[in-house]
Formats: sequence, structure tokens, C-alpha cells
Amino acid sequence: MTRIAILKTGAPPPDLARRYGDYPAMFQALLGEDFGCRTFDGVQGEWPDPVAFDGAIITGSASGVYEADVWIGPLLDWIRSARGRTRLVGVCFGHQAMAQALGGRVEKSDKGWGVGLHDYQVVSAEPWMVPPATTVALPASHQDQVVEQPAGARVVLRSDFTPFAGLAWGEDAISMQPHPEFTPEFTAALTGGRSDRIGRALVDAALESLKAPNDCARVGGWIRRFLTG
Repeated sequence: MTRIAILKTGAPPPDLARRYGDYPAMFQALLGEDFGCRTFDGVQGEWPDPVAFDGAIITGSASGVYEADVWIGPLLDWIRSARGRTRLVGVCFGHQAMAQALGGRVEKSDKGWGVGLHDYQVVSAEPWMVPPATTVALPASHQDQVVEQPAGARVVLRSDFTPFAGLAWGEDAISMQPHPEFTPEFTAALTGGRSDRIGRALVDAALESLKAPNDCARVGGWIRRFLTG
């Protein structure tokens, strides 16, 4: 069984967590029964030993990697220390944290909220992208973006809205801004609950977009393949 550490860096709103599970549960569902996952609460300062696991996943969060929360600096330090010692996967906040820790820059984008189902171009065909695709449609929910590509990273996914939507370092670290672990139902509930912050018109467009087919299963397969080497 492939051993995976999940660094929990945030949580859904409590009512949605009760209905859909927390972020580690979503990743366990995405990976499937061949993966044994153990959760570490990064907000509480719990950090796994990288060499004790075949890979580690850093989840989404409502926090920003540029903020002064006491746990964010240690998270960035952990990423730098874990790089090269286990396979790393970052999603949304995890994507931003990996970019920030490894030489890039993240900020709150002046483009505003990215919500709903977004289309991304695959700009670097990686060995773990099996079956391959030239574009993927995945749920998004973010304001922050990577705005400066880390030295040594290659862009693997992009869109006009999110130019650095997917990054890869060598053969053992990848990250992506969208959420392959989110179901359309959860994404719709999360987005709809933020209409006062996002704006009704953008929320309505996002909810409509989520009715279209998505590539969560395909990209979930990509992540499974990456984590098993």
C-alpha cells in the first residue's frame, strides 16, 4: 500500500464538512483504497517525517501563504526540507505554498475570484499524465495566485486567468491551483455560500459552469500515478 501523509492546512465550513467530509477525506476518496493516508494538522504544527511516507499532499486553505500566521513559516520550511526526500503534491493553497517556499511569489490577484469549472491547457506532457490530454476542466476556488514562477520549476498547466496553474519540479514534486478532489456538488455548495464575498453574478456563472463534464477522475489518476512513481 502506498503511504501518503496529508498536511491539512484548512477546513471546509463546518456545515459542508459534515455533509461532504474534510479535505483529507476528499483526497482519500480521490486516491482510492490502494493508498493509506495519515493526516497531519499543519495549523497545529504537526509535520510528518518525509522519509516515512511515499508521498505527501498539502491541502487547500482559506489562509494566504504571505500572511503572518505562526504555522505558515514552518510549513514553508517543511516543504524545503521535504523536497527530494518524498514525492510532494500541492493543491490550491498547497500549490501556492510550494511555489512560495521554492522560490516563487504568491499574491492576492487583481483578477479577483476564480470559481466554478475552469479549463486549463496542458503545456508540458508529463510521464504521469496517463491517459494524456491537451486540456482539462477542473473546479477552482481561489483569489490568490502564483504570480512569479519559481526558478527550476516548469509550468504544466495554464489558463488565461491562471498562467501558473500547474507546476512541476524535477520528477518528484508537482502542484496545481485547481481542485481535482472537489466534487461539483461540494464546489457548488462552497461557492454558493460565499456569494456575499464573490458577487451574485460571478457565483451564478460558476454554478452554471459546474454542470459541464469535468476531468477530476482523469487528474486524480494522474496524481495516483505520480505518487506511485
